[in-house]
Amino acid sequence: MTGTHTAAALVLEDGRIFRGTAYGARGRTLGEAVFCTGMTGYQETLTDPSYHRQIVVQTAPQIGNTGWNDEDDESDRIWVAGYVVRDPARVPSNWRSTRSLDDALADQGVVGIAEVDTRTLTRHIREHGAMRAGVFSGDALAADDELVRQVREGPAMAGADLAGEVTTAAPYVVPAQGPARFRVAALDLGIKSNTPRQLAARGVELHVLPATSTLDDVLAVDPHGVFLSNGPGDPETQREAIELTRGVLGRELPLFGICFGNQILGRALGLSTYKMRFGHRGINIPVLDAATGRVAITAQNHGFALEGEPGQHFDSPFGKARVSHYCANDGTVEGLRCADVPAFSVQYHPEAAAGPHDAAPLFDEFVTLLEARHAQAQ
Repeated sequence: MTGTHTAAALVLEDGRIFRGTAYGARGRTLGEAVFCTGMTGYQETLTDPSYHRQIVVQTAPQIGNTGWNDEDDESDRIWVAGYVVRDPARVPSNWRSTRSLDDALADQGVVGIAEVDTRTLTRHIREHGAMRAGVFSGDALAADDELVRQVREGPAMAGADLAGEVTTAAPYVVPAQGPARFRVAALDLGIKSNTPRQLAARGVELHVLPATSTLDDVLAVDPHGVFLSNGPGDPETQREAIELTRGVLGRELPLFGICFGNQILGRALGLSTYKMRFGHRGINIPVLDAATGRVAITAQNHGFALEGEPGQHFDSPFGKARVSHYCANDGTVEGLRCADVPAFSVQYHPEAAAGPHDAAPLFDEFVTLLEARHAQAQ
């Protein structure tokens, strides 16, 4: 591993410091320390825009075995603010690998730290909550008090408006595979590459629009439906996206939202959101369907959630709606369904490229909604 003898430190805002060695780029980075329980799929995690401004702690003890390839990125860059691992692979071993994880991090200027007791660190975050943090190495190292001061002066995640920092600068189109059956406008709040692929495979031509798009921009596409993507930050800050969603609901266009999109739909329906203690991040989180009791093992990445109770029915400005799914671990809201307008959403990731794939049929459900609306309009 490059830089084994370069000292590094992970500093938390409560004053706790974890020592280790530099991994990836050297220097300083600030963000929110969170842990991810995924045992595979670190490349997808690192390139997921939803992790913007977060320092990701991997709970799996060994990371980097399969190196880095040119096919699995979920966007055009690494988005995490920093990376924390325990035992990085010294040599990658996979036929698809083109370089090491260490080199990929260094090439993109991502400051990381290795040889950290990530089990103790994860337990600390679980007990005290996700918090501001910093990774320091090389010339950025200083006295402990100074490092803690820098971390405490960093931006908090609550109230952070980040979607505009990760969205596309201009609209673009992902064509359907084969004949285009439907045209969908996707609001890019931090969309992952596998989402357009999943929809394209089902005959959907996807028009990806910037996060600042208006209802007129969406209607100019003449879409059969609308998709709200995942993304980073505090959903309360997304007033334009929430207002846009209300406009879509008012026109009864089929709508599907995932992750951040679930929270945007919830707020458009009148629900509130809150900052979770440490969030859900990983690929092994059980979700229950409140109507059937069926369990799906899901991939998730969110630090905010909607207020609500499992199976709760509520009135919204657009008719009746309900909490359709909830987390089996803690009861948090994992999905919404509208009864009077064609809209639904989930908090987890049916497009998870690293798996699991229990939730992939949700894309089929969205297509079914498009079919029903199209038939009704004939």
